[in-house]
Amino acid sequence: MQNRRSFLKFGASAAAAGVMLPMTASAKAEEIKWDDEHEVVIIGSGFAGLAAAIESTRQGAKDVAIFEKMAMFGGNSTLNAGQACFTGTALQKKHNIQDSPEMMVADQLKSGRGYASKELLTVSAELGDYCYQLTKDCGSVYRDHIITTGGHSATRAHQVVERSGAGIIQPMLKTARKLGVKTVTRHKFEHLIRDKKGRVIGVQIRKGYHFGHEDSGEIINVKAQRGVIIATGGFGYNIALRQAQDPTLTAEVGCTNAKGATGDGLIEMMAAGATPLHLAFIQSGPWASPDEGGFGYGAGFSLYNFPHSIAIDRNTGQRFMNEIADRKTRADLEIQRRDKDGNPNPALLIAPKHEAKNDPSMEHVLEYNVAWEFESVEAIAKHFDVPLKPLKQQIADWNGYIDTGVDPQFGKRMDAARGVKLTPPFIVQRLWPKVHYCQGGIQINRKAEVLAAKTGKPIPGLFAAGEVTGGIHGVSRLGACATPECLAFGVVAARSVMEA
Repeated sequence: MQNRRSFLKFGASAAAAGVMLPMTASAKAEEIKWDDEHEVVIIGSGFAGLAAAIESTRQGAKDVAIFEKMAMFGGNSTLNAGQACFTGTALQKKHNIQDSPEMMVADQLKSGRGYASKELLTVSAELGDYCYQLTKDCGSVYRDHIITTGGHSATRAHQVVERSGAGIIQPMLKTARKLGVKTVTRHKFEHLIRDKKGRVIGVQIRKGYHFGHEDSGEIINVKAQRGVIIATGGFGYNIALRQAQDPTLTAEVGCTNAKGATGDGLIEMMAAGATPLHLAFIQSGPWASPDEGGFGYGAGFSLYNFPHSIAIDRNTGQRFMNEIADRKTRADLEIQRRDKDGNPNPALLIAPKHEAKNDPSMEHVLEYNVAWEFESVEAIAKHFDVPLKPLKQQIADWNGYIDTGVDPQFGKRMDAARGVKLTPPFIVQRLWPKVHYCQGGIQINRKAEVLAAKTGKPIPGLFAAGEVTGGIHGVSRLGACATPECLAFGVVAARSVMEA
């Protein structure tokens, strides 16, 4: 009944605006009462939306507007660890790292398990250096150290000094505004407006919206002269939708996303006939901690320490995975760690303090009881009820692998460990996956045009970029690859809309 009431209210608002526009219907452009008009209309203010706005102006747009439904800009993009995998950058060359877009695509195809799109991954990878420079032009500052992330055959994760996506979002937002882009919050995207030929000519926006109060604000019609770019992100916080795709992802499963990640753009584009793709491929983050909410500080700690640390099963005192395997491999193995009664028994990430202290995340995880410091192996075993003898042997074996440069247990890349021995004191964090990223979404082509399910052809005037799209990564997305993909397809969408 709630959906019906909302629909009736929507219809009444539309009628008051000058025309009745049911969700899947079209209207004559001359019959619509437009409340606002822009050359390019962008929905969402994360990496993809901001990249689209900046690139649109670079391509000659004079009137670009970003509409954000929440009270703050950036969405999920502000919450990540500020890492992005780029290839061929000056920083990689400075560190003598041999890499290429082809190598990155090959790694991603392997992780995608036959479902990833080589064409779209190639578009993203080949734009990597351009996007890296775009963020630097905006004012983002990157650390000199490049990070090794799971599933990658080369070290390519560039990280901003803030170690947060905000270190990219805030400079981009500031730059967009300097370029004259209109940016507004509390404007929720409701519906697409199409003409009689099916072309998207604008959007309906709920102006003055307050999250959680779905009927707040007023409906306005916004005309898009060139086109609409949807960059609303994923649906990790839409529990009903994600559980419909994967019944195990109930409300009891944690989530790293911002609460606004409810799939608004995805749902409306499906209503308009767009092709949904791979919606059941929902990724959990293997670096998450059960001892804090959301993305948390633990993610940064484990991301930094996985290459030179070990993950231990508390029942056996032994490693159970390659700590830098792809995300799905690790998350699937972590969630299998359970006690004799089948209850979760989170694994332990054991890191050497002498290396862990080189990343500021260590101070945060210790301060907020997300990780703990121990002076000996015996202290770890006692605190977490881990068999002491096999734990001591595992640590000794690991240090032997450091010496030989070979991991006979799980084939981990030992060059990533950089010769770091696991010696006391130790910093220990618990590991348990959280819903993190939706690989599935709306199908696009290499020009970021949204494809119709009925015809397989582009829906005129409609473009999409970022997590709202699907089919790019396949079953599993490699770490630090969402940011470059969002940036790249934001750029592509902008170029395409300016050609339209």
